[in-house]
Amino acid sequence: MAGQITFKVTKAMGKDVGRGIARLDPADIQELGLGVGDLIAIGSGCRTAARVMPAYAEYRGGKLLQIDGIIRENAGVSLGEMVQVSAVNGRSAQKIVLTPIGAESNLQLDEAFISRSLQGIPLVKGDKVRISVLGLRNQEFMIEETVPDGFVLLKKDTVVELLQTKVAGLKKAGQVTYEDIGGMGKELSRIREMIELPLKYPAVFQHLGIEPPKGVLLCGPPGTGKTLIARAVAGEANAYFLSVNGPEIIHKYYGESEAKLREIFDKAAKKGNSIIFLDEIDAIAPKRAEVTGEVEKRVVAQLLALMDGLASRGQVIVIGATNIPDSLDPALRRPGRFDREIIIGVPDQKGRLEILQIHTRGMPLAGDVDLERIAGLTGGFVGADLLALCREAAMHRLRRILPYMDPEGLSPELLARLHVSMQDFLQALEEVEPSATREFLVEVPGANWEDVGGLDGVKQHLRETIEWPLKYTELFDQAGAQAPRGILLYGPPGTGKTLLARAVANEANANFISIKGPALLSKWVGESEKAVREVFHKARQAAPCIIFFDEIDALVAARGMSGSVASERVLSQLLTEMDGIEDLRRVVVLGATNRLDLIDPALLRPGRFDLQLRMELPAQASRRQILDVHTRKKPVAEDVDLDGLAVETEGFSGADIRHLCSRAALAAVREYLAGNDSSPQGAPGIQICHRHFRQALAEIGLRATPDGSS
Repeated sequence: MAGQITFKVTKAMGKDVGRGIARLDPADIQELGLGVGDLIAIGSGCRTAARVMPAYAEYRGGKLLQIDGIIRENAGVSLGEMVQVSAVNGRSAQKIVLTPIGAESNLQLDEAFISRSLQGIPLVKGDKVRISVLGLRNQEFMIEETVPDGFVLLKKDTVVELLQTKVAGLKKAGQVTYEDIGGMGKELSRIREMIELPLKYPAVFQHLGIEPPKGVLLCGPPGTGKTLIARAVAGEANAYFLSVNGPEIIHKYYGESEAKLREIFDKAAKKGNSIIFLDEIDAIAPKRAEVTGEVEKRVVAQLLALMDGLASRGQVIVIGATNIPDSLDPALRRPGRFDREIIIGVPDQKGRLEILQIHTRGMPLAGDVDLERIAGLTGGFVGADLLALCREAAMHRLRRILPYMDPEGLSPELLARLHVSMQDFLQALEEVEPSATREFLVEVPGANWEDVGGLDGVKQHLRETIEWPLKYTELFDQAGAQAPRGILLYGPPGTGKTLLARAVANEANANFISIKGPALLSKWVGESEKAVREVFHKARQAAPCIIFFDEIDALVAARGMSGSVASERVLSQLLTEMDGIEDLRRVVVLGATNRLDLIDPALLRPGRFDLQLRMELPAQASRRQILDVHTRKKPVAEDVDLDGLAVETEGFSGADIRHLCSRAALAAVREYLAGNDSSPQGAPGIQICHRHFRQALAEIGLRATPDGSS
């Protein structure tokens, strides 16, 4: 075997966390004289060990060692540091003794479950290990003793002894590492260079003759991971972390709020390398020109002085987090206070896959679980939403096994057979919505193309102009094809405009924001335009997204016709949003109206509503397909002639045909109940016959005329 080799420490892949794995370039593995799965000792004095695995192609070269936060803590190294690695032999463990760390020690895990979870992980006295339960809770243990001494591996016959006493002075439990953050590679690297470098290498900045950065402002929607990033950076930089929620600063007595701020900064300065995290900083530092209270103005002034005043604050870095950065005082957002503003946005599909892998790394997944498909179905989801999705999937699985649980809880045998399936995730998707757009009732509708009878030409147009650009974005980018920004459906009432919008949103796996035209109008000046801006802002965050304006003529009547200045301002705002400077990437606007003549011509030009599709009353063949759709789940008798009904319903819209089928079903129920003394349970044997459709036709009459009016 070769001797020691020095490597640069880099973070592990999310799926490797907690598995005791170190990834190296295959050439480096060969240089160490090892094979895949052999053990290596890491750190000066061989402080800990890991099982070596080959690195993926993008991480090869450069003498990189990929290890997770647990191994880094055991080895006493940080990211970017150089560490010595050597080959080592492990022996089979006869016995290990563990002590639980932290408040989660009440999970009551048995020794057999612990033994199964630690199989294959190299252990040594003094190391910390982590065990996940259904991916929802983590329990950390300290290795108190191993028999024999040195590096050992658990076997099936290894005796596991669990000490229930909590030992004081143990390493910090539940520390967040960079492997716990997914989908933010670029943002995380920018934050690290702003925070870690000044804390670790202050002499470098002195040599260069520059002041190190002192503050970072994290902006982004709620749930994207701003607080998690701050905790991870503090843990990885070995800095004292002081978290402050904005409203905690404000006191009712004169001068106390400013004194509280000074106390926080003084405490951090005494600790040396420190990070002050100001969560919801907009609550304590609003724009002084807009607030009326004197307390708020004094607090802002005190914070400005502490961040960039006459007195140096030493090795103290301030991280602020807010989801409304425009409400902060402008003086706070200049270099010297917050030197850099980093936007933590909604993750893309690749980022969502990384986050799902993190939240399911300890979850026993069934073989049919496809995380890539789930990532594709969760457009607009932030990290907190994906965590809620994984939790809901696990809870759905638990609900299914509740009848088989013992009063004392899960038996070890049942726990071993407990797996979360793809069906559990799909069920959870119906209950968890993107938090960024929840106030707009964003939903992925349940309708699909099979629920739309006829309209084959219109459906094909919608597939090509909405579904394809959202599903095959890379293909459109390669071809240089420009997806339409807006599509307008117009035609007689009841022809299926709203149903088509719901179906295309479902088929494209896109979020769906439904806006009723008049709902955005307000009597207050500026509120209507603000509502339009907010809708498009949320749609960009939830992309891919379809904004559906139903009865759009009520919102954007032609200028000069409505007689309302407010309506014209709303129209101008909508024109700007659809074809302004800010790009509508992966956002499609869909409008529906039966009064095309009322819509302002500026909306109908290419670049806004590029495509205008007329919805005609269904022809005979289409009426037959619509009858099939609305009788698919009804007990229709054999004597019903749907072809004949398709001929008789000339001039009917899709809504009229649906109403006809409902009336026929009601006639069948009425006849059934008339022949029975009491209401039957389940109504066995009920059928909808031809005479029921004749009754329905007589009740309705030919209400629809060829032009679609009643």
